[in-house]
Amino acid sequence: MDKIPMTLKGFAVAQAELKRLISEERPRIIEAISEARAHGDLSENAEYHAAKEAQSMNEARIAELEDKLGRVDAIDPAKISGDTIKFGATAKLMDEDTEEEKTFMIVGEIEADPRKGKLSISSPMARALIGKKVGDVVDFNTPGGAKSYEVLNIQYV
Repeated sequence: MDKIPMTLKGFAVAQAELKRLISEERPRIIEAISEARAHGDLSENAEYHAAKEAQSMNEARIAELEDKLGRVDAIDPAKISGDTIKFGATAKLMDEDTEEEKTFMIVGEIEADPRKGKLSISSPMARALIGKKVGDVVDFNTPGGAKSYEVLNIQYV
């Protein structure tokens, strides 16, 4: 069983989501199924089918979170140091084409959200950043074409 790296903050967020799905969503969906059953014929009952689909999606997410959280290796980025980018690093980069500065943190797959600057450790950009130091230039391909970033700063917070 492979361990899944995740920041402590991401681990807490995933645990909170699991708790919410079990203690709030599951009872709400069960109530919706019960209510829909009371309306009679289930074969043509759209409310019943929608509630059963919601139940299926909720249970699948619960199973996924339970599996992944059971294999998590929670890492506190504040306890990491160094001058190279690795898991947990927050790196400030400058796009060499637009000179726009962007900040990215390398996190576990479960907590990744590129729109919020959180890159999955397994993403192409994160893999390109791993091992780089301040001043290094990072080149990698994106769906929109090749990109180049210069590493301006590395922090572990």
